[in-house]
Formats: sequence, structure tokens, C-alpha cells
Amino acid sequence: MAIDLERRGSIAVVTMNRPEALNAFNNEQLRVLAETFDEIGNDGSIRCVILTGAGERAFAAGADIKEMKDLDGAGGLTFGRLGHRATRSVEELPQPVIAAVNGFALGGGCELALASDIRLASENAVFAQPEVTLGIPPGWGGTQRLTRLVGPGLASELILSGRRVKADEALRIGLVNSVWPLDQLMGEATKLAEVIAANSPLAVRSAKQQVRLAFNGQTIDGLDSEARAFGE
Repeated sequence: MAIDLERRGSIAVVTMNRPEALNAFNNEQLRVLAETFDEIGNDGSIRCVILTGAGERAFAAGADIKEMKDLDGAGGLTFGRLGHRATRSVEELPQPVIAAVNGFALGGGCELALASDIRLASENAVFAQPEVTLGIPPGWGGTQRLTRLVGPGLASELILSGRRVKADEALRIGLVNSVWPLDQLMGEATKLAEVIAANSPLAVRSAKQQVRLAFNGQTIDGLDSEARAFGE
């Protein structure tokens, strides 16, 4: 499967598993990813989720360009909305999501990390919204979530240039919570997940919802506008 789900007691580990393609997304992977998070959301025994990528090179390298290049406007809109469904399934999950970013998080991969509640990065992690260099705007929430996370000035610079951000800079600008050697990343993500899972699940879910309400503001309207622009 392109998406693996492993349950470790009250913690779920979701792994994007296409390492030969740097875990890039196609339509099927986006659909299964959203369905996987829907399944987790309905499982009361899961208290925290870790999202990561297979291999040592990439969390997720964004959309599968081989699939995207043949899309027309309608296909682009559909692909964009699938990406939004996947990222929103992460963001709106009742349980907290920790993104363990192990390498490249580009385009949709970066947007998926942005949709997570907490981001831990490996020392080799690289973040970017490079869509404009391909002739398209970000399509899965990057314009909205990155702006709210790092501010409009820096978000504009990163989105309009497509510049890559390495792990040390990502930590400095608040894009990630912490940076770890690659071989320690999952262990640290698991430790944090265990701390969260030990707390009252009702309190944790309520607190996540309140943080998201404060964070999102008019994001939903912005996401819809972004999806339309991506498909044009």
C-alpha cells in the first residue's frame, strides 16, 4: 500500500510509502491518505498520530509530476481538491497529528506538514513551496497555512520565489518545533506522542479544536479560492 497504518497502543503511525518516488502524491495516494485519517478519526482508542514518510530522503516530495503534466483544467481542479481533502483530513482530525519530517517536504508534502499540529524535522529536512517555478500557484493550502504560521512577509518570499528552507532555518522561523538527527527523529516523535496520549483525550481534543479555531480565521474561504486558482 502507498499509505501504511500501524497502531502502537494508543498511537497511530501513518507512513507515506512510495520511497522510489520520494513519496510523491498521485490521486490514489491522496484518496487513501484521506480515508486513513477518516478511519483514525473514528477510532476512539487512538489518542495521537505520527505522520511520516518511508525511507531517509523524503517526507513527501509533493505531487507526482508525471501524473500532473497530463491534467487539464478540470483535472487540475479535481487533483487540487483531493489534495485539500487530504490536508484537511489531517488538520481536522480530532486527535493531534505530529509530522515527523524526514527529508524533502516539497509542495504538497510541505502543505501536509503545515496541516499537522506539531512538526519535528530531521537535520536533512528541506521545506519548500516550489509551485510557481512550475507555472502554478500552491494548491493544497500552502498560501493560507504558511502565511498564518510564519507571517505574510516571509510567506510571500518563500511562496513567490519557491526558495528551499533547510531544517536549521525552519526552526529559526518557527516552521518546525524541533530538529533531530535522522536516526533519532521517530524516537523523539514517539516520546512526544506518548506524553500527549497520556493526557485526557477529551481535554486534548477540545484543546486542539480551540487552537485551530484561533489559528484558522478565514482559512476555509482562502482554501477554496486557492483550489480554484490551482485548477485554472
